[in-house]
Amino acid sequence: MTPVGGVVRFVLLGAAWGSSFLMMKLAVQGLSPGQVVLGRLVLGALALSLLLLVTRRRWPRQRRLWAHLAVTAAVGCVLPFLLFAWAAERIPSGLSSVLNSATPLATAAVTAVALRQEKITARKTVGLVTGAAGILVVLSPWRFYTADAVDLWGQLACLAAVLCFGVVFSYTKKYVSPYTADPIGIPAVQMVTASLTMLVLAPFLASGEISLTAPVVLGMALLGIVSTGLAYVWNFRIIAEWGATAASTVAYITPLVGVALGALVLQEEVSWNQIVGAAVVIGGIVLAQSGPKAPEKAPNGQFEEAA
Repeated sequence: MTPVGGVVRFVLLGAAWGSSFLMMKLAVQGLSPGQVVLGRLVLGALALSLLLLVTRRRWPRQRRLWAHLAVTAAVGCVLPFLLFAWAAERIPSGLSSVLNSATPLATAAVTAVALRQEKITARKTVGLVTGAAGILVVLSPWRFYTADAVDLWGQLACLAAVLCFGVVFSYTKKYVSPYTADPIGIPAVQMVTASLTMLVLAPFLASGEISLTAPVVLGMALLGIVSTGLAYVWNFRIIAEWGATAASTVAYITPLVGVALGALVLQEEVSWNQIVGAAVVIGGIVLAQSGPKAPEKAPNGQFEEAA
């Protein structure tokens, strides 16, 4: 049975990441995409560093771990955050959250094909194809040349970010999970590394005028402290307890939260193809992840089944 604490963290993570699309939409009203990413990473790093100090934990010292986290910081934070922030200027926040729901499909594909950590079964293949069909419904190619067409490049940027998440979930499972007994130190290192990377890129990517209105400040504060700082503590705990593929199913919750907040707060229109496409994507995820699971090694050296 899954512990109650793990379920609570899972729901909180889904809510934090689901609301992040609304927060990005608010933030880009006064900041450039690069400035939004720089701000959320710095705020996330500060929040996690303070949490380490308050809990009197030490920073991880393993050089190999820092090297692996530098990879996850670049591929799982800096690049996808830039892509989603760029997309936030072009497409509705709810649509971004729906496209993000394909993260488990990307994780399953990368895990099976690129890292060869899981066997490609007929059921998984059908699930991946079904999920791809759902993404196509969301993209709605039949509307590309109509007046109500949604920006294609913004949607493709979201899918590129999703692929980054799929890579980093699988990479974390293989190289970082043995260290995730420290659920605060690990994401703190990742956020600090990501912040330093973004600071180097800031002169090229984070220029432009700044307008700090109340919605912009609120959006940045919640995006950085909660959706980037605390959320990554919950994320590493869930990966350690449940495994990478099961942990990535948090994307079931994010579109529900993202679409609801976009409609309620920003009065964004929810089209039928977003709802149908999201349902098809989730159906593909269920198919791709159903069936027997291989045992995953937990941080304490014991084996546990992925939930």
